[in-house]
Amino acid sequence: MIWQALIKSVKSDYFKMVPILALAFFMAFIPHINYPYALHVDEWVHIAQSNALLQTGSVFYPDPFPGQESGIISIRLELGYHLILAVFQNISGISWMDIARFFPSINFVFTVLAVYIFAKRMGFGWEAAFFTTLIPTTVGVMGPAFLIPVAMALMFAPLLLYLSFNYKTIWSYLILSIFIPFLVILHAPSAILIIIVLVPFILLGLKDEPKHSLTVTLAISASFLVTQPWTYDLIIAESKFLFVPKPLWTDHDYFQLIPGYGYIPIAFCLIGTFVLAVKGTRKTYSLVGGLLALLAILAVSYTLHYGINNVYFRCLLFAMLMMGIVAGAGLKELRKLDLPWINSYRPTKLRIAQVLLCLTVIGATLTITIPARQAIPYYHMIDKADYEAFVWIRDNVEPSLQKAILDPWKATAFAALTEKRVYTRIHSAPTTISQQTYAFIKSGSTNTTFLLENRISIVYTRIYEGNRNVEYEVNNHDLIKVA
Repeated sequence: MIWQALIKSVKSDYFKMVPILALAFFMAFIPHINYPYALHVDEWVHIAQSNALLQTGSVFYPDPFPGQESGIISIRLELGYHLILAVFQNISGISWMDIARFFPSINFVFTVLAVYIFAKRMGFGWEAAFFTTLIPTTVGVMGPAFLIPVAMALMFAPLLLYLSFNYKTIWSYLILSIFIPFLVILHAPSAILIIIVLVPFILLGLKDEPKHSLTVTLAISASFLVTQPWTYDLIIAESKFLFVPKPLWTDHDYFQLIPGYGYIPIAFCLIGTFVLAVKGTRKTYSLVGGLLALLAILAVSYTLHYGINNVYFRCLLFAMLMMGIVAGAGLKELRKLDLPWINSYRPTKLRIAQVLLCLTVIGATLTITIPARQAIPYYHMIDKADYEAFVWIRDNVEPSLQKAILDPWKATAFAALTEKRVYTRIHSAPTTISQQTYAFIKSGSTNTTFLLENRISIVYTRIYEGNRNVEYEVNNHDLIKVA
């Protein structure tokens, strides 16, 4: 009796999902293992924006970088994400650095769990969840290991697919009409990509279930009307450049990600695509169609250079999410061998061989993938000395001293931690002003006229120079050294 119960528990998905969810947490935590601060510049931006919202208590908060009041709510296109972070931090009391370090891993666990919930109905829940854990995080494409809106939006894709595929009630349509506009103000490109994934399901249902397809379409369309105050200017601006060829950013090249994502998951994605197409149901066709739609966007952007850059960049992540789900169908076939033309009778030895082969594939995948993830390079914007200095400035420098000049590479983190303004900062590439800033600090910060004209009251002279930090001397008698 005990052995039967043990065998039953081993066969259950719950037994498999515990290590898979632990794997998801670990994969997203890899970049944070030896670094306790936010990593990507976008993470620092979101922390600064969320903190500014929290301090002001209004969606019309001053921009934390130029420090100028803005009453135009349409520029807060990721307001939903900043609101979530601000409320969570305020209620929990957890420090921003702990949120940046642990929240992405926890969020990714829920993303993998959402994939399991969706794919379970289609018969390959834990398999799809396993391959989803392999989505990489890079500096260019980003991913689930960063505190960014698209990482949270990934979780909603399988949940909305699950809702649309399986329910036809007024409540399901209501939830759909609520979550789509929420996604728009959370991360608009992700909302667009999720809708694109839903399009094949809607189109394939027009013949057999027109009411359901039309109602889903109506729920999505109505949600866009609700978000017009946030999205109208963006839609107009981006639509003008939709069919204008533009150079491709090589840092976001999908083909550079293929070795990083893994050849084994891609191989099983191809197998899963074939299997789902052979089964020939509306759901399987829709899943394959959603994946092909995302790959088509990538192909058009990569070869013809048409499209919206932000949608293309984030499409890489959603394509890998869909590839992981479809790869789960391929792994299930390896484990079960239940293709229509395979005889349903399977001898015990064949079953054992299938399980061993499945475990071999999983082991080989992890043996290749985990070291590959650990080898991905990530930049660090600040170190421990910078962090402690910025916190000291926040806690000890009087509030009237509100603007600082410092290493532009560190300025985004400085603004996020000190809640003070900065003269200039580097987000993606150095500018003429940033080069002038470096020259000013390296020359001894001697130009008092420059400081007065720009209302700069704080000078931080520790600059990162490739492989080390250098603290430059200040040769200006008008400045007072405080630390």
